[in-house]
This record gives sequence, C-alpha cells and structure tokens, in this order.
Amino acid sequence: MSQHSLRKAVVLVSGGMDSAVTIALAREQGYQVHALSVAYGQRHNSELAASDRVSRMLGAVEHKTVGVDLRSIGGSALTADIEVPLDDGAHDGDGHIPVTYVPARNTIMLSIALGWAEVLGSSDIWCGVNAVDYSGYPDCRPAFIDAFEALANVATKAGVEGAGIRVHAPLMRMSKADIAREGQRLGVDFSATVSCYQADEEGRACGHCDACRLRAQGFREAGLADPTRYV
Repeated sequence: MSQHSLRKAVVLVSGGMDSAVTIALAREQGYQVHALSVAYGQRHNSELAASDRVSRMLGAVEHKTVGVDLRSIGGSALTADIEVPLDDGAHDGDGHIPVTYVPARNTIMLSIALGWAEVLGSSDIWCGVNAVDYSGYPDCRPAFIDAFEALANVATKAGVEGAGIRVHAPLMRMSKADIAREGQRLGVDFSATVSCYQADEEGRACGHCDACRLRAQGFREAGLADPTRYV
C-alpha cells in the first residue's frame, strides 16, 4: 500500500512512551500519521525534541509543533513557578488531582488536532491518554474522550457534512506495564522518549516525579529493562 493510499490520522505526540506507542499502533492499523505536538510553555524543551525524534523514528509523514502560551495563565507546576511534587504518590488512587495537572491542556491539544484533521481531510485523531496508571487528571478519562468526540461531531464541518470525527485512545485501559510490553512488540525504542516532568535539556529524568515513578513501575512490572536516562 502506498503512502498516498493510506488513511490520514492526526496523532498527538508528547515525546513520552504513551504517545510513542500510540503512533506505532496507528501505523500498524494502516494510518498515515501526521504527528502534532503543542509547545504550551512546559518546563523543558527536551520533550518537544523527543516528540520530533520519536515521530520521525516511527514513520510519521510529518511532525508539526504548534505554540500555545499556557504559561500566561499558569495554574500548574508545569506552567508556573510551582514546585513539581517529588515522591508524593500522586497516582495512589486517593482521588485528588495533583498540581501537575495543566488546566484544559488536553482540551486545547485535541482542539488543535481537530482543526488540523479538518484541513487534512482526516476523520481520525489519536491520543495516548490513559486512565489506569495515571495521575488522576480529569482529561485522561473515557468520559472526557467520549465528550470531546461528541463535541467534534457537532462543532465542525467534517462532523456535520462529512464522514464524522473519531477520537482514538487505544491505551485508555492499559496499565503502564501493558504499554511497555506493547511498545516492545511494536519495536518502539523507548530510550528515545522523555516522560519526566522536569527533564534536563538532554532529556535526562529526575526519577522522583510522578511521571518518572509511573514509567519505572511500568517497566519493572513488565519485566523489561528500563532504558530511561537519569540525571
């Protein structure tokens, strides 16, 4: 099958392990991947560099980075001068939403992806949100994805006059161990990814934030070597 005959999909890419596996799954299912990252004012640029690296490595036909200044409203440890919590068990299931939650981030990212999908003539948006081993963010749950898909199909020309819009979240009900194993099956080089909330400019992880702890737990439970580079 030629690249021109493949179905187009917009895939949100953060540079982390989840979005890398999402790209690989979209490619496996026969999609021509148009990778999209958002520079929203996050603490470091290494995740954006990882996004570009991973997109090219996994065969995306293009990778676009769109800038949105969420630092101008702040409200998160990732977009304001607020300390990133370390070793605090934010994913321990007690129901609280940690300060690393970025207000409306996934809504904004999916909205940009929706606009680009319309321009490309694509009916498919893919994202790597997960509601099993995660920090409890409200915009990573099935209810949010279902609601956004419903919105997309009443708010766009593609939804009203076209084939409709579908939001794919293939990792939603997978554990981090499941995701690590799936990435191994798909041949994803996880050493190219960056998950840490406060990685340095070289992409080395702190090992203590919630994202680092979830990632390490996933590799450990999957029985796989952890390729993460730490400071």
